[in-house]
Amino acid sequence: MRFIISLLVNGLLVYLAAEILPGVAVSGYMEAILVALLLGFVNFFIRPILTILTLPVTIVTLGLFLLVINGAMVLLVDWLLPGFSVDGMFWAIIFAIILAIFNFFTGGLMKEKKS
Repeated sequence: MRFIISLLVNGLLVYLAAEILPGVAVSGYMEAILVALLLGFVNFFIRPILTILTLPVTIVTLGLFLLVINGAMVLLVDWLLPGFSVDGMFWAIIFAIILAIFNFFTGGLMKEKKS
């Protein structure tokens, strides 16, 4: 149940971020849910591999290269889903930052209370 609620909230956040940014478009709310789901899978399976492979560059740039990796993950989802469009790496990085900020603020709402 928690996964479904988290997916719906992330879908809404993807939709809102796409509405805010002129370089990002999503065709509808169902497509936004698919973007959230696929972005979660990509971040779970592919991002750790890229992070390890680019560790020297990440260290030299003091972690800023992680923004490029996040943007690349967004562009990968853009490539995989026809209803989601990002105009380039700049908008992909901005989209990833906005999504991270939204998730930070909604993360407290999604945490389970310990009894």
